[in-house]
Amino acid sequence: MSLLVVGLSHRTAPVGVLERAALTGEVPTRLLHDAAASATVAEAALVNTCNRIELYADVDKFHAGVAELSLLLAHHSGVDLEELTAHLYVHYEDRAVHHLFSVACGLDSMVVGEGQILGQLRDALARAQDEHTAGRGLNELFQQALRVGKRAHSETGIDKAGQSLVTFGLEQVAAGAGDIAGKRVLVVGAGSMSSLAAATLVRSGVTDLLIANRTAERAERLVAILGTGRTVDFAKVPEALADVDLVVSCTGAAGVVVTAEEVAAAVAARTGDGPLAFLDLAMPRDVHHDVHELPGALLVDIESLSHAHSAAGPGAADVDAVTGIVADEVAAFGAAQRAARIAPTVVALRSMASDVVSGELARLESRLPDLDERSRAEIGQTVRRVVDKLLHAPTVRVKQLAAEPGGASYAEALRELFDLDPAAVHAVSGTPAASPGTGHAPRGGAAG
Repeated sequence: MSLLVVGLSHRTAPVGVLERAALTGEVPTRLLHDAAASATVAEAALVNTCNRIELYADVDKFHAGVAELSLLLAHHSGVDLEELTAHLYVHYEDRAVHHLFSVACGLDSMVVGEGQILGQLRDALARAQDEHTAGRGLNELFQQALRVGKRAHSETGIDKAGQSLVTFGLEQVAAGAGDIAGKRVLVVGAGSMSSLAAATLVRSGVTDLLIANRTAERAERLVAILGTGRTVDFAKVPEALADVDLVVSCTGAAGVVVTAEEVAAAVAARTGDGPLAFLDLAMPRDVHHDVHELPGALLVDIESLSHAHSAAGPGAADVDAVTGIVADEVAAFGAAQRAARIAPTVVALRSMASDVVSGELARLESRLPDLDERSRAEIGQTVRRVVDKLLHAPTVRVKQLAAEPGGASYAEALRELFDLDPAAVHAVSGTPAASPGTGHAPRGGAAG
């Protein structure tokens, strides 16, 4: 697998660009299918969060792959390619693996060490599996990334450095509007982020909780899971604003859900003390940016969270330990992948040797038809032992060498030295042989 990742995140793009590039509705699915259908891509997966859009792909050509994935991101996000390119990052092969493992550990998150990214990576893999755009390569890669992330959280104190984005956001709200416990809260949305926010609020001592969602059944289900709170009609959210102290919003809406005019009216109608606070975790944003300027209102959104966390810094000595874990895991994964690439060649070599032995023993039997069964068995066993001993050292050594960077050349050398049939090698690996003159197997469809 030649892994390529092309993406943008809070580290490379301003919130305004991330907001415009946000993929909502059925767009992520269409992007996945278009990527997998590309002539340069064999497999594809998409990590799509409120502050990260990344396409992972198994590609046959680096430059063509970068161009194709960049074009697809621009087309489906609606952001002009020239503008988008200025904010894209590209990682290839081991560096791409390193990036994904770092993401899984929370090292690349807005809130360093947050564990929610593991669920988001799990969702990304599940979507790629459901849409049949991920094959063996990306399945193994993402499963390993999830294991590395879990290892980082279990073996280090990275969790102490990183709360979830929800927790960090609520801390910022509390800094400006007072303790969360006892506040009347409206949660808008019932997806994974909103559900996490609602659960966090309940644990923080919130007992007066409203849930609003476009699909009422999902809001009712969330209330049932929490064991507290009540639902409110999504259309009545503007009216409900005046009756609460805090609004936490994270929907998948393509446009603004709460306008500045609605907030101004709610502030004027409120009887409660303190500001009407908003925690907007959506991308694109749910609460209009102008709410920042309204007297009597407090808005904490992705943009302000980014600034707040940059000023605070990660504050975790365990980041170094996790960085070491990532480096070790990347090296081990790369070695295992390179060693796996030579396995079909070794199997094909031993298969060819076995065929040669069988052929020579058959010739011997035709020349010496009177040879007794015991002698025939002894000769056969001796010949096979000789072949096994001759092949043992070179096959063991080539596996060791293949695990090192650039090890693919040793597999090629083995095929040349023993004149192995390429079709036999590819038959072992389960992939079609390279087309004449192309130097690589035909691609273009996603592995199943």
